Amino acid sequence: MKNILIISGHTDLNDSVANKKILELLADSIPQSRQVHLDKLYPDFAIDVRAEQEKLLWADIIVLQFPVFWFSIPSLMHRWMECTFLHGFSHGSSGDKLRGKKLVLSYTTGAPSEAVPFDDFFLFLKAAAQFTGMEYAGSVATGNVSYQMRQDPELLAQIDVKAAEHAQRLVQFLTSMD
Repeated sequence: MKNILIISGHTDLNDSVANKKILELLADSIPQSRQVHLDKLYPDFAIDVRAEQEKLLWADIIVLQFPVFWFSIPSLMHRWMECTFLHGFSHGSSGDKLRGKKLVLSYTTGAPSEAVPFDDFFLFLKAAAQFTGMEYAGSVATGNVSYQMRQDPELLAQIDVKAAEHAQRLVQFLTSMD
């Protein structure tokens, strides 16, 4: 299997239901993958650029796992990209370190998936993949897992089921890339 790096961009996984469950199931299903939990490593947003670039060098497939916050990626994930995807590393005349790697988006949202064309919000990530020589490989999305739903035990159980289904779809997607 290819080297799979999963970057969790949730700003506080301790306060997550769906993303936390997805990451736990991915760790069990693809144990050879590596996970980076940005909230645990960089609660102060002070990214260790060299360490993060080393992880990217190892990877063949880069999965960005995140909840949709105001129609975009969380601020911590954005900061990680700003710090890590530097001229001379990811782009520029000598910046070819991401070339040929596959980028996969894996995200959750509180809104129903069919309500909004969420993939349209991530054109900037597709452009970043193209700009850095990565191949945008696709996305796995799950909607209707709102933060407010966890107050109701029945709705919380639905989030758990949806998160498990999301993880299963993502595992199938990633393993088909071999």
